[in-house]
Amino acid sequence: MGALSLAGTGKGDLHNWLAVGAVALATINVVGGYLVTDRMLAMFKKEGN
Repeated sequence: MGALSLAGTGKGDLHNWLAVGAVALATINVVGGYLVTDRMLAMFKKEGN
């Protein structure tokens, strides 16, 4: 949340780039977690379903 609130403040180039980087890394983390969880759950599904 801090990166999202800092991204649009315009307080400086460094702040904006760090905030954009933090948002990008958080997005990768969420999407990667979803993909890993989906793959793990697929291991426990039965073949016929």
